[in-house]
Amino acid sequence: MFHKVDPLLKPARPLDRAALLTHGRDVLAIEAAALATLAGSLDESFARAVELLLATTGRVIVSGMGKSGHIARKMAATFAATGLPAFFVHPGEAAHGDLGMITPGDVLVALSNSGATPEMLPIIDHARRLGCPIIALSAQRRSPMMQAASACLTLPALREACPANISPTTSTTLMLALGDALAIAAMRARDVSREQLGALHPGGSIGARFLPVAKLMHGGERLPLVAPATPMQDVILTMTEKSFGIAGVIDAAGLLVGTVTDGDLRRRIDGLLDRTAEQVMTRAPKTVPSDCYAQDAFEILTGNRITALFVIDARMPGRPVGLVHVHDLNRLGLTVAAD
Repeated sequence: MFHKVDPLLKPARPLDRAALLTHGRDVLAIEAAALATLAGSLDESFARAVELLLATTGRVIVSGMGKSGHIARKMAATFAATGLPAFFVHPGEAAHGDLGMITPGDVLVALSNSGATPEMLPIIDHARRLGCPIIALSAQRRSPMMQAASACLTLPALREACPANISPTTSTTLMLALGDALAIAAMRARDVSREQLGALHPGGSIGARFLPVAKLMHGGERLPLVAPATPMQDVILTMTEKSFGIAGVIDAAGLLVGTVTDGDLRRRIDGLLDRTAEQVMTRAPKTVPSDCYAQDAFEILTGNRITALFVIDARMPGRPVGLVHVHDLNRLGLTVAAD
């Protein structure tokens, strides 16, 4: 059995790539301009909203219907990811028993471009009965939802990027950005540390950034270490055997005094085998302490365009206890964006 293709799914005319690029750029330009307008419109209401978030003794409940609901879900996730306990409550389900998820001490963040979405009314009314502060995001300042709110964040009344001014596009972009602004402002007001954020993101590429470098470094017999007086022929053999493209030069006390890299070999190729490690090495090389994070090591490697770093004992400065290679960090998902 064959089904007719919905005419809305078919191109109205032969495809023109130049036109498609223009359409895409137009949308981005419209939404970028809208974000600039939103930034300029922020006032004391924004500060009041952040104060309500910080003062809550419960959770942050975020709710919205339709496209606003999709944004509300992401907003709740961002609040939680920055240390504010938060979750999304679907307004339709709320009227069928999920209102019990909201308790005294919570704060409600309500999203509706019109401010009059019928499904939002029960959750607004319930929050008011419980005495929960309401932060409302809407483009209609005099709407029922905004009138019930403790803090009103009014979105600029702008056209949607949709040419028919129907599909939520610009409005949802503004809501999404405003949610990020609330979350980050609240996070900065609480002085949330990088370590605290790392504890909330133990998985994925973000979690990899906070992996202690001591847990991924190569150590023990894998370390390519030589003495200052080591002939360069033996240094090269050590570098070849350990296969990191680097050798650390340590003094009699076991402290790192320099490194010999593949680049050093090329730069000093003339008479190389007649020299010692001390004569070829780079002094005061870049290193990282053993208590730093993978992200720190990655930034030093990429910022200095080098491939390997010696890890120094955080309790005994100068003493190498490991080595981390950029490939180790690439395997964790840490990569540099292409130019």
